[in-house]
Amino acid sequence: MTPEAEGFLRRAIALAAAAREGGDPPFGSLLVGADGTVLAEDHNTTITEGNISFHPELKLAVWAAQHLSPEDAAGTTMYTSCQPCGMCAGALARSGLGRVVYALSGEQLDGLKSTGSFPAVPQEGPALYDEARAPVDGYYV
Repeated sequence: MTPEAEGFLRRAIALAAAAREGGDPPFGSLLVGADGTVLAEDHNTTITEGNISFHPELKLAVWAAQHLSPEDAAGTTMYTSCQPCGMCAGALARSGLGRVVYALSGEQLDGLKSTGSFPAVPQEGPALYDEARAPVDGYYV
């Protein structure tokens, strides 16, 4: 890892510390363009803004989709204090960002938790295939 990349990760960690100091979960991220310019940065605001989706990775993925061309998005790197959760990973896959570099892995994060894990929500399906496929069939071509 380059010293520049380490600096970006340290900034993500500082954003995580600011989130915690402000009463939110300790996660921070920044989006860096191909030329090394910081394009946007944010931290978790799920508690202070009362929105369970306000993870910094998701907020920056949305920002990139709204403000960057697909070509510019593909040249970016997101630096984040922790490996993105499943929700954020899905948004990142759809955002077209180039890559993600994280400080803590999800496994390392789980090792630091004594509480705070979320129970899995039971799911069942598939069902009604013929009806459910009608609006989707032909969309992904």
